[in-house]
Amino acid sequence: MIDVKALKKLLIDKGKTMRGLANYLGISKSTLYRKLNGESDFYREEMQKAREYLEENNLDFIFFA
Repeated sequence: MIDVKALKKLLIDKGKTMRGLANYLGISKSTLYRKLNGESDFYREEMQKAREYLEENNLDFIFFA
């Protein structure tokens, strides 16, 4: 299960947006929300790109909550 609250907080803390994350991942905003709501899974590459976008070494607390 993904910790959506932690992701949103991290985005705010970093001055980033959901739209920006979706664009960086190369997916639509609606696809991102489907992934966040558990309707679809994040691919490993998307998790790695999210880490790069958020400039964090580890996002396990978000993706493996």
